[in-house]
This record gives sequence, C-alpha cells and structure tokens, in this order.
Amino acid sequence: MNSEDIVKTLRLTSRLLELHDENPFKIKSLNNAVFKLDKTSIDLVNASMEDLEKIEGIGKGIAQKIIEIQKTGELPELKQLLGITPAGVIDMLAIKGIGPKKVAQLWKELNLESVGELLYACHENRLVKLKGFGEKTQESVKKAIEFKLANAGKFHYASVEDYAFKLIEELKMKYPDSRISLAGLIRRKCPVLEQIDILVSSSDTIELPLLQNAPTIPVKITTCAEVDYASLLFEKTANHEHLLLAGFAPAQFHSEEEIYTSLGMQYIEPELREGRAEVEKARGKKIPDLIQLSDLKGILHNHTTYSDGINSVKEMAEYCKELGFGYLGICDHSQSAFYANGMKPETVLQQHQEIDDLNKQLFPFRIFKGIESDILNDGSLDYEENILQSFDFIVASVHSNLKMDEEKATARLIKAIENPYTTILGHPTGRLLLYREGYRINHKKVIDACAANNVVMELNAHPYRLDIDWTWIEYCISKGVKISINPDAHEKLGFHDMYYGICVARKGMLYKEMCFNAMNCSEIETYLGKKNNKV
Repeated sequence: MNSEDIVKTLRLTSRLLELHDENPFKIKSLNNAVFKLDKTSIDLVNASMEDLEKIEGIGKGIAQKIIEIQKTGELPELKQLLGITPAGVIDMLAIKGIGPKKVAQLWKELNLESVGELLYACHENRLVKLKGFGEKTQESVKKAIEFKLANAGKFHYASVEDYAFKLIEELKMKYPDSRISLAGLIRRKCPVLEQIDILVSSSDTIELPLLQNAPTIPVKITTCAEVDYASLLFEKTANHEHLLLAGFAPAQFHSEEEIYTSLGMQYIEPELREGRAEVEKARGKKIPDLIQLSDLKGILHNHTTYSDGINSVKEMAEYCKELGFGYLGICDHSQSAFYANGMKPETVLQQHQEIDDLNKQLFPFRIFKGIESDILNDGSLDYEENILQSFDFIVASVHSNLKMDEEKATARLIKAIENPYTTILGHPTGRLLLYREGYRINHKKVIDACAANNVVMELNAHPYRLDIDWTWIEYCISKGVKISINPDAHEKLGFHDMYYGICVARKGMLYKEMCFNAMNCSEIETYLGKKNNKV
C-alpha cells in the first residue's frame, strides 16, 4: 500500500456515501480532504496522527480513518458500503459524465446494476425522460461507455516501459547466449499498447521471469533460430505498411542496419517504422538526426503551489537547475480555472516579485514568468491586457466546454492563436489517452494559424496527453511551426515526463532545430523579447 492507495480508498468512500445519499456535510468534508491529500508530499503510509492533522483541511476524524487504513489495510466504513452496493454499480461510478447522484438514479429508478445494462438502456432511449438526464446526457453516457469498452485491455506506454526493460534484463541474465530484444509496438514506443512483444534467439522454451508488482499486460515471447533473428526482429518491429513500402523480403541478415543497406535506405530508428513518410525519406537519405533528451535546454509549462502544484516556485527552480537545465517556465493556471486555484491578478503580481527575487539568487539560471491562460468560449484569453503584458510568455489552453463541434472548436483556437500575447498553444485537443477523447479540431487550419501568427505548438509530454499527436508533427515542421516539449509538471518529479515527450517527438521525426525548448536560455530570452516587443 502507498499514499495513492490511501487517497483512492477515501475517494471511493466519499463517492459511495454520496451514492447512498448520506450526510452531505460529511461527504463535502471528505471530498475536500481527498483534494488536499492528493496534493500533499507527506508519506501517508507512515504519517503520525500529529503529521496528518498538520495538513490543511484534515481534521481528527479523517486522520483517524487514515491511521485505520495504515494499521489494517482497509476502512470498515468502506467495507460496509461495498457490502450493500452491487459491483456493477461501482463500475458505473467510473463512467465520465455521471456522478454518484445520477448513478443512484439509474440504479434505483431504472434498476440498472452494470455498465452493460446501462449501455443497453441508452440504446433503448430509457434515459431520455429520466429527470436530470435528457437526450444529450444519454448520448454523452453512451459515448463514454463505448470509449471505455474500446480501450479495455490497453495500457499507457509509460506504465509498462520499466517492466518491459526489467524483463529484458532478467532474460539476458538467464539466457546469456541468446540475442534478446523488445519488438512490436513497445519497441516503436507507441503511446498506447495491448501487449509486450519480446524476441529471443533460442531453440529452448523461454520462461517468463516473475517480477514483483508486475502490471497485468500480456507478454508474448517469440523464439527463433540465430540466423533468422535480425530478419524476424525487423519484421516484428515495423508495422505492416512500413514492411510493404520498404519492399522487405525475409532473408538471413546479421543486423537491421544490414537490412536497410540492402534496401538502399538510411537506417530507420524503430520508433519511426510506422509506414508514413519515413521510407521515402530514407531512400533519399533525408531523415534528420532525431531529437534527444539531451537536446532540451529548459522546461516550460509547469505549475506550482500558486495554483494546483505541489512544489513551490523555488523548489521547482532548484530541481530544474539540479537536472542540468538552464531555464524554467512557470505557467500556473489563470483566474477562470477556479477548480485549480487559478491566479487572480494580485496573485500574479505577487508571484512575479518572487520570481524576480529568485532570478537574482539563481543567476545565470533563469525563471520565465508564464501563465497557462484559459481560452474562454469565445477564444479570448483569461486576463485584461495590462496583466497579459506582464508575462514573458503565455501558454493558451482549453480546459472547459470540450463538446463544441469541430467548426466552433477550431474557430475558438484560431482566435486564441491570433491573440498577439499567445506564445504557445497548449495541449490542442485536450485529450486524455484511454480516458477521454480529444477536442475535435481541424488540425491543418490550427497549425496554419500558428504558422501565420508565429505561435509555437505544444507537445504536452504527460503520458496521458502526448498532445499534439505525433502524427501532426511533420505537418507542423513543414509549415515552420516549432514544437515545445512541455511536461505540464504539477510537481518537480513531473519534469521527468519530458522523456515521454521525446519518445513521441521522435516518432514525428522532430529534430532539435524545430524544437522550441532546444534553444538555450539566451536564445529563448531573445525570441520572447522580440515577440513581446511586437505586441
């Protein structure tokens, strides 16, 4: 058990209390506590009663619940609630767009006790006349369930990469005379995958190593003769389109490099083998040197305790410097983001003064004054002009009203891009991989607008986002639109998500000259100064 497990236990308790229409004051108190605990850096597993009561919003009652979970691994109150709630109803709580009160309605009024029953009820239009629902809510619920079912059995690359690498290490120790490699989607570093593929040159039956805390993802091990290893590794790594375009025919080779040489091409890195433009470019020897993590000189788009982050500006800056970067961009949420403690104008001025003081202390390291400004429904940014002028740069992002049609959503983004204060367009579709579909936009029109207005496109590196999708990076490059690989870090450890941004940036054939934060501190400072002087 870890801190996250304790928070999950309390969150589920709160949701079930609401489902069963228990005391609303108790539910609100527990919800507030869950919000605070989700942000705390305190180790909840080993925290004392005294430690817990020091956390804002945590009273004696909730602290006692945490102590109970520490001691027994469970919460009696939750155990009791689970005993009176069908398992399928609990599953329904995970459907986006309906909270515990609506789930209770569906359970009590329509006698629905599973996600499958709910989907069938949507097909029969049984939700339309239910109080508080209607046709739009029914359609939204139906789409949410279908999305969830379509993504069942899929995993984020980030959640299984470490396990996959450890499997390879264990296998190499156990079978030292064999050639062993990852293959398939995980070797191509695809953002989402269904299994881990491993190739081993061996005539023996290979046993899968048993590792602690292994994820539930299936692992497929293929064995082959040594003479067939390179050819089979090539075949099992690339997708079907890449193999067809390359004109590959299985034969005996010593290495993948030899295969590409035989086909008259540059060597193509595994993550590029997607059957897009890489084969044609490789024949013309035009694949650039792909971006690497070491090419990044600074980290932009990060949150602090001024909005919904865990670490202070100073803590974020010092850790960024410790990692060897030359600059940090602070982009806390703007005032409309009430759910994330968005900053009022007076708080902005307070933060800017702190940044000025820290820049003197940390020189030559530089903290840039940024904001993640909400793009409002009409496409405008979330401050008056005098406040917008005070920032070094602005990341403009959509966080609300994600259900506009494509035409309106595209127009909304373009208006924000045309705002002279916008520096970077943040996570343009707002997607959460495996959890939420993206905001439907006309990518070409949005990217063209960025090109026309000298706006940088964000590749949000959080492994749940990876937005803009890597498949649009090549179009950005063709239009001269630079990519900023941003972690959207809400704590200092979030900086390490830059790695996942690099993984998909390479899939999009990004090279350092087209990466915004591959510029050094002086270059970024000059760029921002020129842009701001034109406003």
